[in-house]
Amino acid sequence: MRSAVSLQRRLLILCVEDNKTRLRLRKAVLERNGYFVASAANAAEAMRLFRENPVCLVLTDHFLRGITGTQLAAQMKKLKPEVPIVLYSGHAPESMNNVDCFIHKGDSVEHFLSMISNLVQRSAA
Repeated sequence: MRSAVSLQRRLLILCVEDNKTRLRLRKAVLERNGYFVASAANAAEAMRLFRENPVCLVLTDHFLRGITGTQLAAQMKKLKPEVPIVLYSGHAPESMNNVDCFIHKGDSVEHFLSMISNLVQRSAA
């Protein structure tokens, strides 16, 4: 991971996924499109990175080990309510509380990147 200290807030995305292959793939897609990406494989690591870095957007899976993406979003929103949180999953959650956007894992890469771009632009405004 690149040092987040020198990154501009509008470009740093925190990606949370407990499947390492999916995490690497998501990170590669975002980096190829100009974003800096901090990655976390669990909720504790995600919360540490979220507290310590100028994150402009969080992209999280919904079904993490020991916690759901919406539960993680609730913890994050208590610290930084202005940061958009995107739930990226194969199944929509029962509730969208504390989540700003849902992207289905079956959606195209173009749709995925368009949604991320729109949210990053709004958070930077």
